[in-house]
Amino acid sequence: MNQEVTDFIESIKEPWQAELSSQLRDVVYDAISDVQERIQYKKPHFLKNGKYAAVISTSKDAVSFTIFNATELALPEGLFDGPPERKTIKLRQGQAVDATLILPLVKQASSSL
Repeated sequence: MNQEVTDFIESIKEPWQAELSSQLRDVVYDAISDVQERIQYKKPHFLKNGKYAAVISTSKDAVSFTIFNATELALPEGLFDGPPERKTIKLRQGQAVDATLILPLVKQASSSL
């Protein structure tokens, strides 16, 4: 794990956002065995073979998780937004990371990278 990403997550002011970000990071590591991570554009990016697989970003009231290469994914209605090639789910305070939903999507989307 990249220390810069660890430091970034630990520095998130809202504890619930830090916890969700840490859980999402764990999901990416479970989904992509050879994932690389780095801070880019002031947010954690996760790559496979040098190509974007996922990104975590925080805003005032949410943690957003974007899956790249998402064109072929069968997504549940109403949970994800964005153009076909990248889909974003927003988690708000009190919501949990649904690893059983997100992990297979990340695995499938990154399988062709």
